[in-house]
Amino acid sequence: MWSLALRTLLADRGKLITALVGVVFSIVLMNVQGGLFLGLLRRASLMVDFNPADIWVGHKAMHNVDFARDIPRRWRDRILGTPGVADAEAYIIGHTEMTLPSGGYEDVVVVGSDRASLWGGAWNISDGNAADVRKPEGIIVDEFEAEKLEFPKVGDTREIGGQRARIVAHSRGIVGFLVTPYVFTTLSQASLYLDKPPERCSYFLVKLKPGFDAQTVCRAIRQRLPEVDAFSSKEYAWTSINYWLTRTGLGISFGAATLLGVLVGAVIVAQTLYASVLDRLGEFGTLKAMGARDRQIFSILLAQALVMALAGAVMAFEAVLFIERAFSTPHAPIVVPLSLSLTSFAVVLAICVGASLVPYWRIRKLDPAVVLRG
Repeated sequence: MWSLALRTLLADRGKLITALVGVVFSIVLMNVQGGLFLGLLRRASLMVDFNPADIWVGHKAMHNVDFARDIPRRWRDRILGTPGVADAEAYIIGHTEMTLPSGGYEDVVVVGSDRASLWGGAWNISDGNAADVRKPEGIIVDEFEAEKLEFPKVGDTREIGGQRARIVAHSRGIVGFLVTPYVFTTLSQASLYLDKPPERCSYFLVKLKPGFDAQTVCRAIRQRLPEVDAFSSKEYAWTSINYWLTRTGLGISFGAATLLGVLVGAVIVAQTLYASVLDRLGEFGTLKAMGARDRQIFSILLAQALVMALAGAVMAFEAVLFIERAFSTPHAPIVVPLSLSLTSFAVVLAICVGASLVPYWRIRKLDPAVVLRG
């Protein structure tokens, strides 16, 4: 059956190529659209995903890592007294303006971490030394935000919130969901740039003692401090992502585009399979006249669908890999995990198998006597 199915497909290479284009188009579109979607979502939780904290403690009903409200730093002692908490460090995230050399302004998100531990500080340093952020007025900015900040070099100075700042290092790829660049510094400098009282912070970053469950400790912190919310890192990452999903049309727009691509691919594949069978009704009638059963006829059609799905998937995944490597950037990351690739292949495989049923019902109704009389 496989040999016959392959010969039948190769007999009309034009229609075979058309069907393969439909399969490739569907898989590539699903992976690229899905990869862009996942990349944007990863940007929404970037500050949580790359933070060493096990638990985030912040204001009541906190919903997004980039939009924090102040809480008293004195609550740290009560958090440290919670069973299972190994350490808790104050953390600041706030919005202000940076004055540029041209005289213009750029909104920035100032991130301040503990001077000793630098928990939640910049990572993936490409130029300079991250520890130099401890120097007076030291800040770290990302090289992908260079154009917005008028191409600052290590050693250059800027003004943030009316206070002097000196670039001591560059990170690479720390680009959040907002169009606002991140500026990393210490807690004391962040308080100064944001004009925030030194006794206030945005979050507490909590590390757990070995053997303790994050959910259990979060509940204990909430009971001990009813004024705050506490989430595990995974929970708060999803909370930040969900904020943008529910406040914007991201899910609908990406989902609609992907669905449209799947539908177009399905129509191309189904139409091509159907047309191929119509051209060979006589041949299938001959097979039935020779004693071929409906099950065997369906096996041929199913084999053709599987061949197209597998061949199209191989070409599509090569294209997706090229697109991911060539066009993915921190501003528009394309993240294509294995689960997304397998899902897209399963969807297209189901389309191909489903499309093989359309001509099969036409063949089932075919009377072999018509072929014999011809």
